[in-house]
Amino acid sequence: MLIPRDISWLSFNGRVLQEANDTSVPLQQRIRFLGIFSNNLDEFFRVRVATLKRMADFSQKKQKSKVNFEENPQEILDEIQTIVIRQQNEFERIWKNIQLELRQQKVFIRTEKQLTREQQHFVKTYFEKQVRNYVIPLMIESLPQLPYIRDKSIYLGVVMRRRHTAYQDQYALIEVPVKSIGRFVLLPTRGNEKHIILLEDIIRYNLPRIFPYFNYDSFEAWIFKVTKDAEIEIDQDVAVSFVDRMAKGIKSRRKGKPVRFVYDKEMD
Repeated sequence: MLIPRDISWLSFNGRVLQEANDTSVPLQQRIRFLGIFSNNLDEFFRVRVATLKRMADFSQKKQKSKVNFEENPQEILDEIQTIVIRQQNEFERIWKNIQLELRQQKVFIRTEKQLTREQQHFVKTYFEKQVRNYVIPLMIESLPQLPYIRDKSIYLGVVMRRRHTAYQDQYALIEVPVKSIGRFVLLPTRGNEKHIILLEDIIRYNLPRIFPYFNYDSFEAWIFKVTKDAEIEIDQDVAVSFVDRMAKGIKSRRKGKPVRFVYDKEMD
């Protein structure tokens, strides 16, 4: 029995996950394997899953025609979803185990709710000096349509509330400037411990400073990202140069249709 190449590829990425789970591998390398697994999966959705979705749509529209694929794209998509969910659960389990091992080595990943007073002061100062200029909040209600969501970026979906009032909740989006700053920030500590905080948690802590004029007293924010179709479609107009057609294809690639939405499991 032949295994579809996309299922075979997921098996290969599963091997990367096994390396991350191997306790004989140095801890730093295991963390890198988790990053490789995640990046591989993103690219798999951008290219292969996006192609399968187009094939499935085409097959559905042409059911009455004689167009047939060697493999049923919808069945492959269903199998991909089952495998990916299983692998993502395994990813979460491995990451939790790695964090336990990090703590044994006195390396702690802190959230915005676990900071000492000294670390709180550091996070405020770091935000003002290093992060604020990159943060551009978008108020959803004030926009005529949903804003453009970039591929390969992560976002915070923010909910702002006023307790004990009839005011409606307000919603905003913030792109986390990982590409400009980096995602991991070392916190000040005493002794031989190392404390690390994620950039999105620094932004979460400073939400009252990002929205100072709205008089909200409750802020919540969850991380999410969108993976988009990365297929390049080349215009066949021979009257246009190949370079121009390629440039147009690359530009349209940036506006590809979403193929995956990944979000914080704690999101309401």
